[in-house]
Amino acid sequence: MRNAFVGRKAPILCAIAALGFLSLPQTASARDRVAFSPNVEPGTIVISASQRKLFYVESPGVAIRYPVAVPKRGKEWSGVASVDGKYIRPDWTPPSVVRADHPELPNFIPGGSPRNPMGVAALTLDRGEVAIHGTTARMRASVGTAASYGCIRMLNEDVADLYSRVDVGSPVIMQP
Repeated sequence: MRNAFVGRKAPILCAIAALGFLSLPQTASARDRVAFSPNVEPGTIVISASQRKLFYVESPGVAIRYPVAVPKRGKEWSGVASVDGKYIRPDWTPPSVVRADHPELPNFIPGGSPRNPMGVAALTLDRGEVAIHGTTARMRASVGTAASYGCIRMLNEDVADLYSRVDVGSPVIMQP
């Protein structure tokens, strides 16, 4: 089995101070460059669950903003993590928390399958069974909602863009 998304330890919680954002001129794409707190180090991913947005800090005071689906009620998390893996068309093994709610799921879905919820790419995090990943065509409409079991779901074109910008070890901050 190649690069299957397999779970790790339970998440560590910590409080994160709120960061301020201010939009710059809009573009036609789903992702925009926006003004961002200059106190956040370039290369950091900041996820605002309340805004349903992921910010990739590109340079001091500037971030790329992407729409995302965030964890649903009861599956939320906040704190600091880091990217511990990068995968193109990853295989998927349903985590136990998903399997408990959906026992009908197969034990394994190969990468590239239209049924694979990981989409075109995944950035796995060093906390439990959590990743920033793409989505299936059927689940595109969930982007912008609270719908996941802990993962951050992005449009495939956006996760491909983010994937090209992020390195293993990049910090991730999840804000409520």
